[in-house]
Amino acid sequence: MPKSIRDELSMMAAGARLGQAVVDPAAWLCVMEDICRAVGATGAIMVQSDVRPTNVLYTSTLTELGRGYVRDGWHLNDPRVARYLPRLVGGEPVITDLDLFTAEEVRREPYYTEFLIPNGFRWLGVVAFRAGSDLWRLSLQRTPNEGIFTPESKPALAELSRRLSDAATLSKAVSHAALTGCTNALNLVHLPALAIDRSGRVLDVNAAAEATFDHELRLQNRRLFISDQSASIALEQFVTRMRIVSETAFVPTNPILVRRRERPPVLIRVLPIEPAARSPFLGARALLLLTDLRKTRSIAPDLLMQTFGLTRAEAKLAALIGAGQPLEQAANQLSIAPLTARTQLKAVFAKTDTHRQGELVALLSRVHSLRTG
Repeated sequence: MPKSIRDELSMMAAGARLGQAVVDPAAWLCVMEDICRAVGATGAIMVQSDVRPTNVLYTSTLTELGRGYVRDGWHLNDPRVARYLPRLVGGEPVITDLDLFTAEEVRREPYYTEFLIPNGFRWLGVVAFRAGSDLWRLSLQRTPNEGIFTPESKPALAELSRRLSDAATLSKAVSHAALTGCTNALNLVHLPALAIDRSGRVLDVNAAAEATFDHELRLQNRRLFISDQSASIALEQFVTRMRIVSETAFVPTNPILVRRRERPPVLIRVLPIEPAARSPFLGARALLLLTDLRKTRSIAPDLLMQTFGLTRAEAKLAALIGAGQPLEQAANQLSIAPLTARTQLKAVFAKTDTHRQGELVALLSRVHSLRTG
């Protein structure tokens, strides 16, 4: 353990790393590693404490411990979290094992004897901090050799709590400004857009998107409500994939075609959030662009024949699909059987290297934009 945790933390916090993390969210893992070195800990976990956690950051040294934590069910029955979480919510800035258990309880508690010690860990120091109004915690994990967090270390860790609160609050504000700047810029060019976090909660929406909404596509309880069941399932599957990947990973997905009974369909495209807006304390994970297909004119079949080598029958069908018509409606308009339309659509998919109607609509929309732009 360092001779003086206070001196080590002061040197770390006075340096450029915390300031860098305010404007560069990718630097927060480096901040956590710096703190671990300063306090003599092997690893750290950073997670929000006042809601069910969705954003979790941990140093690479805790990868295997984290896997076992979930695999063995300790995330459902962690006695340390059960004891310290109410105290963090109550306002305590720093909590250690000595605040939670007696020495005899530590010797007998299965969490220590069956999980932590066999994995090379034992001691905990929890530092609470705020990102705006949100309560977060930094859990510092020590091995048996690194020793317990003593009462003498708590004043220095309390100072760290204050410094983290300042940096996290600024980081969240900077990322929110970057996010709204992005959606506002898209609004200036009449592109409807909204940003969501990894749980699907809407963080920001521009005016162009609000103008696209109706009772079949709208915001409800800070989430995007879609009455089209297949589109709703596709969006939920995308959100589910976001929940299980790392914070820095982008989850690609096919465009989602939202059909509406009373208005033309909307196409949802998913884009990554720009790096400056990816603060862990804001949680933005994806930008959804909405294309209102009532504003998309049908593409001339001759252009599709020339571009993709479609037959005239395939090109006529593709043009109608590209304008947002359901397959059955397009078949009826072309006076062909639904089975014939499905066969022709398969041929269109093969020639355009697409696999779903949403992908085809997105491709034809780009072709139309290039042709008319």
